[in-house]
Amino acid sequence: MICRQCGTEIADKAIVCYRCGTATTDPIRRPAGIRRRRSPLLSTAVLVLLVLAALFLGEAGRIAPQYQASWELPVAAVLLVIAVVVVIVRIVRR
Repeated sequence: MICRQCGTEIADKAIVCYRCGTATTDPIRRPAGIRRRRSPLLSTAVLVLLVLAALFLGEAGRIAPQYQASWELPVAAVLLVIAVVVVIVRIVRR
């Protein structure tokens, strides 16, 4: 077999040319495509929601002693924790 890059005679079972390193066959797998970078709009929206949730929790914590049977504070805390987890997962996946 003759190398298609440099013209050196190589063994018929060779995978690459020993002289130039060119593969003797085309690759079976194609290279992975480059993913487009996402718009920062979603991250910005999540950040704004986190800030609003923090402000809400701060206000709810300030007035909560007046309303001992309030359910908004635990619900807001759970939503804030979920939002933080989502942001952390998105940052790690990048």
